[in-house]
Amino acid sequence: MVGRPAVRISISEQRAYFYKGGQLAGVSPISSGREGRGTVTGNFHVIQKDKNHESSLFGEYVDASGKVIQKDVDTGKDAMPRGAHYNGAKMPNFMRIVAGIGMHEGFLPGYPASHGCIRMPALMAEAFFRSVTVGTPVSIQP
Repeated sequence: MVGRPAVRISISEQRAYFYKGGQLAGVSPISSGREGRGTVTGNFHVIQKDKNHESSLFGEYVDASGKVIQKDVDTGKDAMPRGAHYNGAKMPNFMRIVAGIGMHEGFLPGYPASHGCIRMPALMAEAFFRSVTVGTPVSIQP
């Protein structure tokens, strides 16, 4: 297919739709933001692509030997223990949409479970990543 790419996210369906030249070219299951951390809705554009992105907000604290001291860290709320360092959550094939929200590879438990991002299976995140450019329109619907 030829033409400009576009993405539509349906939070109620937990699906991402990829369009090329206005024609549906692919569909992926997703896991959007969980209760209290809902995914934003509206019309956006891809503003950044990062193949090997790591979160600056969510991850884990580890000791000098690499042993996990605290999992599921929110750097805005959880103080770093003395002697620890921060490991950001891995977000391969990251496509930033707005502020701290993007589409990326991640765990899909079958329901909304992220901190607001749109998680996709590895193969689909890679396919979307290859197919979009900075500026690609992204519509996120309830």
